[in-house]
Amino acid sequence: MHPTFDITDPDLAGPGERRIQWAAAEMPVLNMIRTRFEKTRPLQGLRVGGCLHITTETANLARTLQAGGAEVALCASNPLSTQDDVAAALVRDDGISVFARRGEDSDTYYAHIRAVLDTDPQITLDDGADLVTTLHRERTEQIPQVLGGTEETTTGVIRLRAMAKDGALGYPIIAVNDAMTKHLFDNRYGTGQSALDGIIRATNILLAGKHFVVCGYGWCGRGIAMRAKGHGARVIITEVQPLRALEAAMDGFQVMPLLDAARIADFIVTATGDKHVVDGPHFKVMKDGCVLANSGHFNVEINIEALEALAQAKDHPRTHVREYRLADGRRLRLLAEGRLVNLAAAEGHPAAVMDMSFANQALTVEHLWQQGRKLEPEVYTVPQPIDEQVAKLKLEAMGIGIDTLTQEQQAYLASWQEGT
Repeated sequence: MHPTFDITDPDLAGPGERRIQWAAAEMPVLNMIRTRFEKTRPLQGLRVGGCLHITTETANLARTLQAGGAEVALCASNPLSTQDDVAAALVRDDGISVFARRGEDSDTYYAHIRAVLDTDPQITLDDGADLVTTLHRERTEQIPQVLGGTEETTTGVIRLRAMAKDGALGYPIIAVNDAMTKHLFDNRYGTGQSALDGIIRATNILLAGKHFVVCGYGWCGRGIAMRAKGHGARVIITEVQPLRALEAAMDGFQVMPLLDAARIADFIVTATGDKHVVDGPHFKVMKDGCVLANSGHFNVEINIEALEALAQAKDHPRTHVREYRLADGRRLRLLAEGRLVNLAAAEGHPAAVMDMSFANQALTVEHLWQQGRKLEPEVYTVPQPIDEQVAKLKLEAMGIGIDTLTQEQQAYLASWQEGT
């Protein structure tokens, strides 16, 4: 197979291959699925198009789908998350069509999405829903051939549910993000570790004793708050949802409006999936040296245009730090251009947690290839048997055994006659 591709440097394939293999050693569930796929070839004849972070973990997902018989084409879901050596290895060693360059501009980003659509995918894999929305805006003639798709992120699921509500969604999407084995682990433990990793790598500033503000107490926000607390930071949560705010308070965190938190913050990290969470009024009250980072999918959570408008001067003191000097001399430090700090300033989630997320992806693709034409164009949750299978395989890989119900216990749970 001779793929078409657009990557930074094919000569990076050697180091990329070594790092893909390193990640594979931490992904036993996906490896079990790949072994089955190699024997049974359940995806034979399928064309898959993915707009995902081009990382070592994604490479192992692509190889698993290919082992099942699928033809795979990939583009980047974020301009700063591509690992160029991984892209090179996928092209050289696997014949996969990859369209991704780290640091690509917006025009190239969308040109790469269109290149994946040129491969006529029958199933789409998305990380933020840019592939799906571009298909619906520009390539409506291709929609009838698409059996279904998957979405990996909270942000993307929000967009897709809005499309479904408007009657604009043209084919079924399974929200892999909402699988229990995804959001309980990937969003919490993966984001918790990788977001802190990105912040620490970018700044090398001690977290202990600092006021660390987390905007949003969803699963990602919970993970970030947990890990920041473990570093000794004084964690503050800001929320708009009463139940999550209450949960944060009962988890032992301070909860307050962002405008109040911004006055004392040393770090502010967004994890909401919404736009302009950190905005002009917040910038005007922040302390000198406040660090701003985003862990949401798109770079809209921090209003960068408003920050630019307030700045009298800009500096670039470290690789992933842009420092804005305001008229009164205060310096506000934006990490990774406001993009996903865990991928733009570090390496993203550890492979062991992506193992479960991408196992869900692989099994969901198999499910859609078998059942997609029977589904209406809505957003679905991952079928429970798939979610449970991933959990069982992960426990098996970790060498952990669990109990099973006796027949008596099963009968008791299925009945209503017995009481006191």
